[in-house]
Amino acid sequence: MRALRSLAILTALLLAVGGSVVPLPGRDSAAAAECAVDPATPKRQFRAMWISTVANIDWPSGQGLTVAEQQAEYRARLDTAVQRGMNAVVVQIRPTADAMWPSPHEPWSHWLTGVQGKNPGYDPLAFLVAEAHARNLEFHAWFNPYRIAQHDDPSKLVAAHPARQHPDWAFAYGGKLYYNPGIPEVRAFVQTAMMDAVSRYDIDGVHWDDYFYPYPVSGQTIPDQQTYQRYGGGFANIHDWRRNNVDLLVQEMGQRIHAAKPHVKFGVSPFGIWRNQATDPLGSKTSGLQSYDAIYADSRRWVKQNWIDYITPQIYWHIGNSAADYGVLVAWWASVVQGTRVQLFIGQGVYKVGASGQPAAWQDPNELSDHLGLNRTYPQVLGDVHFSAKDVKADRLGGFGAMVAAHYSRPALPPVAAHLGGAAPPAPSITSAVRGTGGVTLTWQAASGSAPTSYAVYRITGTGAADPCDFADAGNLLTTVRSTGTTRTYVDKTAAATTAYTYYVTALDRLHNESPVGTGATVPGNGTPAAVIVDNATAGAFTAGAGWGTSAWSTAKYGTDYRYATPSTTGSDVAWFRANPPAAGNYRVEVWYPADPGYNSASPFIVAASGGNRTVTVDQRVNGGRWFTLGTFALGTGDHNIVGVSRWTSTTGYVVADAVRITRV
Repeated sequence: MRALRSLAILTALLLAVGGSVVPLPGRDSAAAAECAVDPATPKRQFRAMWISTVANIDWPSGQGLTVAEQQAEYRARLDTAVQRGMNAVVVQIRPTADAMWPSPHEPWSHWLTGVQGKNPGYDPLAFLVAEAHARNLEFHAWFNPYRIAQHDDPSKLVAAHPARQHPDWAFAYGGKLYYNPGIPEVRAFVQTAMMDAVSRYDIDGVHWDDYFYPYPVSGQTIPDQQTYQRYGGGFANIHDWRRNNVDLLVQEMGQRIHAAKPHVKFGVSPFGIWRNQATDPLGSKTSGLQSYDAIYADSRRWVKQNWIDYITPQIYWHIGNSAADYGVLVAWWASVVQGTRVQLFIGQGVYKVGASGQPAAWQDPNELSDHLGLNRTYPQVLGDVHFSAKDVKADRLGGFGAMVAAHYSRPALPPVAAHLGGAAPPAPSITSAVRGTGGVTLTWQAASGSAPTSYAVYRITGTGAADPCDFADAGNLLTTVRSTGTTRTYVDKTAAATTAYTYYVTALDRLHNESPVGTGATVPGNGTPAAVIVDNATAGAFTAGAGWGTSAWSTAKYGTDYRYATPSTTGSDVAWFRANPPAAGNYRVEVWYPADPGYNSASPFIVAASGGNRTVTVDQRVNGGRWFTLGTFALGTGDHNIVGVSRWTSTTGYVVADAVRITRV
């Protein structure tokens, strides 16, 4: 089933991306060139993870840590985000009607110190934002609008808490305390409390999760009937009134955010199911809890009315789930945002990967990667947010690492929210490019009078003139960095000493509008061959058993012929390519093979890396006739087997061994 499902994903993907017109830096879409882009390395993609503070889920790890301990833990979370290829974090700063900043409206969060209202000794929010921006990560401030406490005893709240000052504002339900969304003063107050952070801090986005009215608790009724009698005139029933209360909160908050800071994005991450089609023909073909009815979240309306800038439905189910199929829901949400200005990011349940008690699909390390592969078939899907930071770090089963290797192998710029305005800065000028023992040091300067927020650095191998299509996807995007003034320096520590490169830098504004590409700067190599290529016909460098045949049938072969074998479930019978790396270090390992629909969808390639063999499965039905990257691996010196192709696979179709290229990086 996995092979059949992957084939369907890949087929739809190829149909979706073929012949697309890609806007290039400094050029509008009408003048854009036709470029063949690699869907695995998109130029624009939102990549984020949630950092939860409630119950100390992600940060800080406990209550009462020292300032230094809290800050070290947070920096480590951000470093993980950068290492995993992300460009944003979504950090919970108001988990329970409290604050991770010195708020004039609500008490300090007890998740920091263990005591509600106790000053932690620094301004956490200022620190959180500054550290994220230093790594050029967008900072989305995550607020919970109505939850007051994880208990239902108001006397446990600090005496100055608004819920104690206004006891009529709150109600207990399901063992927790909530603000009453039906009271207009409450709706205004929670907005004001959140807007304090928006107005005072340099955040990039306001983010809400799926908590509005509380989730249903069996045998209990939300105690707001008197509130309905007072404020519900004009509504036929309490349910429509409750939905309107939430609608007003969303609509009004969006208006207040954009009035104060037009560049700040407003996003909501609702429960993944709006309504089931059996209930409403506009709903999805699912049979799960309906957020429209259960928690009064009319998330579809928020999109259709363009009240928000992005939506991140929490689709925490696997592909093929009988009640809530991931693929069905992604398709449904893609259809909802179609024709609106609302950007669609998908909330991914990383916490389920390899976790005990989860369905068998989540014990497959490829489940998460398959989610993002399916996303590629829907151009409306512009990124993903992963729950949550500790699970991203844990990388159980290697599932998140597999997703990163397949989908986050290159950096990406966040998508542009065109309706929020902004303008691309002028192109910066590279003033110096010098190769040294630590890499290549680039220095550039912003155009006179401009103040970019960040820069994108591109690196193209060789010294020839760049083609505009070299900037169409992220294949040549080396990194992004935050602006630190009119002059910026960056050291490319991954530059191979033997390879000549040409560097280009573009400037971006706060909303990631990108400048034209400026003049490139070339740095020569030192003359030592940078790449080693081994063909199956290279004398003494290729060995294979009698089960491997030879063919020259495909015109997409490398050299004069290639080797092929039928799959085996009883033994590896590895065909090996030998090489002698010029020096110990990190190498990009690539393979060449002719592709054919009848070839194997999961051919095992073995890389003899320092520290142990690594196996990468390759779908040899596609991506043939070119160098295909297996990844970057540490290799030792000496003439030895570097890459092997194994016959041990349960999938059908020939396994092919043709050529290998290793390049020092």
